[in-house]
Amino acid sequence: MIKRSLILIVMLVLNLSSTFAQSLKNGPMLTYLAMRETAIWVQTHQSSDVQLRYWSTTTPNKKYHSEPIKTSKAHAFTATLVADSLDLGTTYLYEVLLNGKVVKSFPDQKFTTKSLWKWRTDAPDFSFLAGSCSYINETAYDRPGKPYGGDYETFTSMAKEDARFMVWLGDNTYLRESDWDSKSGIQHRFTHSRSTPEMQSLLRKMHNYATWDDHDYGPNDSEWTYPLKHEAKQTFMDFFPSNTYGAGHSEGVTSFFDWSDCDFFMMDDRWYRTSQGQDGQMLGNQQMDWLITSLRSSLARFKFVAIGSQVLNSSKSKENHINYTNERTALLQAIEKYNIKGVIFLTGDRHHSEISKVQFETGLEVYDITTSPLAAGAATNVKEINNNRIEGSLIDGKRNYAVITVKGKGEERIVEVVYKDKDGVELKRFVIKN
Repeated sequence: MIKRSLILIVMLVLNLSSTFAQSLKNGPMLTYLAMRETAIWVQTHQSSDVQLRYWSTTTPNKKYHSEPIKTSKAHAFTATLVADSLDLGTTYLYEVLLNGKVVKSFPDQKFTTKSLWKWRTDAPDFSFLAGSCSYINETAYDRPGKPYGGDYETFTSMAKEDARFMVWLGDNTYLRESDWDSKSGIQHRFTHSRSTPEMQSLLRKMHNYATWDDHDYGPNDSEWTYPLKHEAKQTFMDFFPSNTYGAGHSEGVTSFFDWSDCDFFMMDDRWYRTSQGQDGQMLGNQQMDWLITSLRSSLARFKFVAIGSQVLNSSKSKENHINYTNERTALLQAIEKYNIKGVIFLTGDRHHSEISKVQFETGLEVYDITTSPLAAGAATNVKEINNNRIEGSLIDGKRNYAVITVKGKGEERIVEVVYKDKDGVELKRFVIKN
């Protein structure tokens, strides 16, 4: 009897090992999309060999492969599989090879490359999603009482949108006391958040770009002094791959991408952040110089600047940029001085949503689209006086996300912002003109 039990236990262990060896822990997830290249992110249960196989829907018999990668504990067993044999304006299907065998595939495992439109056609219309503050409960490590996270069906609703990519605006995961004093703790938290079942289709369906804020960087309200900032940076880059990290020779997670006739500047509001005050810095000199210079030289119709903290909110609340007086003033003065049109900040952090606007004496307008929260607790009965808030734009008491569409021709091109609740029901709609 004992011998039989031992045999059954051994068979069970071998079966579990086989299952681990043939399945991914998380992913696949679409990451950045360049003109001739994209990358698929995956995470394995243990050290494994992974590779991407992909093919065009027009020539399905011609298969391409990415360079194989062996995942390691040092990088939380994650891998970024690069597809670099792409044609423009083409749809591709793909599958992941794990230790030489194809893992389970999903109908939405596909991507479409960008078209070559400049000097040929009007700029293509497109939509993208934006959101921040995604707290995923883990009872053993959460604060006692009512769970802070919830409404994960928000991610399911987002996956149903006709959007090309998602912009994660910080607090994409929430490090806890058990996490932020070790690299293994940081990796655990990112892995736990990435494992959210409702999130999987969203990650597969559209490309994902991200910047961070305090909770996916370190402890609450973290500044440049956080001792494990380098470990946090490596983990963030392992879970949100980009081919442009270090843009402007910055040291944090600053990155950049473009889409159609729009530029996206993904700023790091933690790496250089000092204590609040007139001479304090949220972005730091290196990033500020790069951002202002890049905005001046950009030919994009709209210039989206993604930052974890609000920029245009006039209230000196929480960690808003206005608490860093000289730096914020310098940024806005540069936009006005150089008449930089089409600047739109994308921000999160505040657990409520709103749109702020600053209009200069010249008539030039700058906007700040705040979207928060996705799955963290929503602020209720917000009484904060933001003199720059567009009337009727405040959303509180609801988890929400934004669908942002750039459409129209030439000078008639507009940005349409639609806020939606966890079920994908429209809450508010606004139009921004260039």
